[in-house]
Amino acid sequence: MKKIGILLFMCFLVLSGSKVFSQKLKSGSLSVLKGQKVVNLQFDYAKMKVGKFDNEEEYITKGIADRNSKKEGTGDAWAVKWKSDKTERFPPAFAETFNGKADDCGLELKENASDATYTMIVHTTFLEQGVEAYIGTKASEVDLLIDIVETKAPEKVVATIETKGKGSTTRTTVGGVPVSKETYDTGLRIIEAYESAAKPLGKFVCKELK
Repeated sequence: MKKIGILLFMCFLVLSGSKVFSQKLKSGSLSVLKGQKVVNLQFDYAKMKVGKFDNEEEYITKGIADRNSKKEGTGDAWAVKWKSDKTERFPPAFAETFNGKADDCGLELKENASDATYTMIVHTTFLEQGVEAYIGTKASEVDLLIDIVETKAPEKVVATIETKGKGSTTRTTVGGVPVSKETYDTGLRIIEAYESAAKPLGKFVCKELK
């Protein structure tokens, strides 16, 4: 009986550690995507707030200064990695997760697909990197405003979707990597938030196309 109670408690922790947000079609229609095989993918961070900071520039400036004050050069190295993650890690993770759910309707998100008729622009309006530790965990989060535009005329927005993504707070690993000072990686936590948004989005788009 005691073991059953422990198992139920663990299940509760797992289920409560992440949250699935609904997608809202704010304007337009996704019907233009019917029959499309590939949709170009772009990420945009121009108007992104980060945690308590109103813009990314303030966040990076503070982050560099804080880290360099403790160990010279670590802040600059952190900033380089932060910027590279935005292009090299987040978009591919988002696309892979989306495609895993949109495969049912034959749709594929792909970066640099300039020949695609339509482009999905993922605007990150808010990002919380979260804290992953044995004590005092806080989930990573992203707020996304997604525009479907004509690739050759990006000013023509045919649909806008609003959604969110949130990582887990109950695990002692992130992306399969054990949490420790040596393997601590902000990027992995943020990737989890983007994947959390992409998975239901893929389902939502396919449902709209049926």
